[in-house]
Parts: sequence; C-alpha cells; structure tokens
Amino acid sequence: MSTTHLPSASHEQVTFCNDPESGLRAIVAIYSTALGPALGGTRFFPYGSDGEALTDALNLSKAMAYKNSLAGLDHGGGKAVIIGDPATVKTDQLLRAYGRFLRGLAGRYITACDVGTVPTDMDVVALESDDVTGRSADKGGAGNSGVLTAFGVHEGMRAAARHRWGSDDLRGRRIGIAGVGKVGRELVELARRDGAEVVITDVVPAAVEQVVAAHPTVRAVDDADALVRSPLDVYAPCALGGALSDEVADVLQAEIVCGGANNQLVHDRIDNRLAQRGITYCPDYVVNAGGVIQVADERNGFSFERAKAKAAKIYETTLTVLETAAKDGVTPTEAADRLAERRMSSVTGLDRIWVPR
Repeated sequence: MSTTHLPSASHEQVTFCNDPESGLRAIVAIYSTALGPALGGTRFFPYGSDGEALTDALNLSKAMAYKNSLAGLDHGGGKAVIIGDPATVKTDQLLRAYGRFLRGLAGRYITACDVGTVPTDMDVVALESDDVTGRSADKGGAGNSGVLTAFGVHEGMRAAARHRWGSDDLRGRRIGIAGVGKVGRELVELARRDGAEVVITDVVPAAVEQVVAAHPTVRAVDDADALVRSPLDVYAPCALGGALSDEVADVLQAEIVCGGANNQLVHDRIDNRLAQRGITYCPDYVVNAGGVIQVADERNGFSFERAKAKAAKIYETTLTVLETAAKDGVTPTEAADRLAERRMSSVTGLDRIWVPR
C-alpha cells in the first residue's frame, strides 16, 4: 500500500491511496481540523477520472467542514472517495485495506457512510481502524442515518416557512421531493404528518411505487424536470448533487428550496439567481446535518434522543442564516459560510490543526 500527499491551497491535507492487491484506489481530503478530527463519509463511486474523484473529495470535504461547524460539532471536515463501481469491485479485502489506510492517518479523519457505502461496509472497515462510525446497530452503531437527516431537513423547512410566510405550519403547503431514497422517503412521512400535499419523483420506479403504496394521496411525476416546473411551495432535492443548475434556477416554481442532497448548487452563482427570483434557498449543509450529528453521537455511545435533540437545533440555525442573509443583503450561502468560518477561526495558533494527544 502506498500513500502520497498533495498540497492544496485551502485544504490541510489530501492523501491518495493505491493498493493493487485489493484494487483499492481512494482519496481522503481533509479541509480543516480546527474544531477537532475531521468527520465525513466515504463515497464509493465509479468516477470517470481521478481528476473527477479529486474534485468531488475537495468540494465535499469543504462542505463537511462548514456543516460540522454550523451543527455545533467538535469536528473538522473531511471526505473520502473510493474510485470504482461498488456493485462490481467492493469486497471485504478492499474495505479492510481501506481501514488500514485510515489507521495510517492517525485519527485525523473519522469516516462514516455515504453514497455507495452502507453500515455493514463500515463494520468491515472497523476491523482495521477505530476511526469509523455509522456502523450497524447490532455492532453498537447508530444504524440508518436517514431518519435524523430527514428530521433535520424538516426542521430547516419549518424554519424557512416561518421566515418566508410568518408561520412554520406546513399544513396545506405543496412540497415536491426529488429522490425518495432513505432520506426522501422519511421526509415524505414527516410532510404528510404535517398535512402537506406531497409530489415526488425518483429515477428508480420501485422507490416511487413503494412510497405511493404507503401514501396513496402522494402524487408522482415523471422526472425532476417536470417537478421543478410545477407549482410548488417547497422544492426538496434529496438525491445526488447538482440538482440546482442554471436552467432549474430559471424555471423553478417553488418559493423555498430545502432538501437533503449534498452539493445542490452546480456553481455558486446559482444562489444569486435564486435570490434574484425571490426564492428562499436553504443551504444544504445547514439543513442536512442530522446524519452527521447522528454518527458523531455514536462516538460517545449512541443515544437517539440526544442526537435528535441536537438535530432539532437545525431549526434555529436555519432561521439565523436566513435572517442574517436578509439583514446583511447577502445570499443564504454567504451568510452560512461566514457563520461557519467564524466558529472555525475562533480557534487560534497551533490548535487549528488537530493532532492526536
């Protein structure tokens, strides 16, 4: 196994791993450890090139640093990507090699699940490294993080409704959810409990069928393009990133955007375009922090109620971000970034880089 380090203008550390025996090719990007060891998921994805994988790791790790800061966690931000199709190359041998790779980082990066990885994968990684969370419930882990992720998104949605309409009551509001996987499906449950009208779409027909079977009043549309062009009060992207492109920003009919997907903006200027059109955007790394709050709590012996109580604070954080943006005349993303950076910069001197004690 070999590792190399690539300096980055803004990241503390970027580490590459190549283990030909297992087929492991991975990158860990650590953006900041000012608040503590970096915490972020492991994404297992068939990237088209190493450059695409590196770009994803760099972007996601920065978002994790901001997310953890705004969530009040004593963790910096990082992200790992494993290059390859998990359906064909994921093996216990590869995952254990990845665990040994993590062990070599000496506790500076703690990982959990992301796209392409599940709690049972983390169980295998944990055979080689202690720096793993998001494990199976029967292994002492927190299990499915989708529940608290959706709960946090729901709290953010309620806060945005209060900011926009003067009340956080979502009864009668029309909510469009793109992606009904583990987060979107839970969000449907919460929205229906509120008495909201729910419209959904997903690229996996079986996922749509499952939701509609459980909630016959939920309506499905063909695709995300049809959803964003339909009249909505709230649009909730809950699938992969890049949901908010220039075209979507121009045609979106919703008054609020608040969803669980990571990296929703194709580029930073999208936030400005949404603001110009009078659409309230809730930065994804503010509202979808419930999952990372859950896996962080696992490090202390998981308590669902304790983690949920912390995730409930997403309501106030979202409201603060939106009110600050309005007061300062900036976009919600700018307001959120400033708040996150303020907390990270409060740590001074050598303590801004976390090392094992």
